[in-house]
Amino acid sequence: MLRAWQSKEFTDGAHYSSLVPETILGQRQVIQLTAASVAGIAVADGRMLWRADRPGKTAVIPTPVYADNQVYVTSGYGIGCNSFKISKGADGFKAEQIYANKNMANHHGGVILLDGHVYGFSDGKGWICQDFKTGEIAWSNPGVGKGSIGYADGHFYIRSEGGKGTVALIEATPKGYVEKGRFDQPDRSNKNSWPHPVVVNGKLYIRDQGVLLCYDAKGR
Repeated sequence: MLRAWQSKEFTDGAHYSSLVPETILGQRQVIQLTAASVAGIAVADGRMLWRADRPGKTAVIPTPVYADNQVYVTSGYGIGCNSFKISKGADGFKAEQIYANKNMANHHGGVILLDGHVYGFSDGKGWICQDFKTGEIAWSNPGVGKGSIGYADGHFYIRSEGGKGTVALIEATPKGYVEKGRFDQPDRSNKNSWPHPVVVNGKLYIRDQGVLLCYDAKGR
């Protein structure tokens, strides 16, 4: 297979965060978060369009979030979250930091942006809802403990990484933590369960090491 391009300007070491493809101010690009920075790379030729220093620690895992020319990133080990405004002028693209705080320090369970708010587990704070534009916390709750998150049909499925692997259904609302129900995972391994819950065609899928569980999650 022939290589189309290799970025020359962006040489950060690889971490765990996935690329996010977006069109920002008319330019198709991929957003990449590393332990040193967050950057936008042109899809067509690999040019680095913008870059902002943002040091991580140990393992930088969560995927960046983008909306309305704003890039949001978070990671654990005491780092927290940052938001950057992306603009474009005569000299090209520019990234300016809007806020940096420790309201959301997500280790690896992921965060979801919905209707102007970011939801996920923050180390030391529990499950939180955070205003995307300002970074302020709308609510927090211990929930099922540290874990991962998925979304479907106006609700979040949150899953504990430890203990009994508890899964809970909560309303996707910035008004408060509203839990609709929960269950403990059967056939539980003795390992942390890191795979995110997945909902497809009304079915909830939960994986724990070599076990895959499927539940009917359609509304009654």
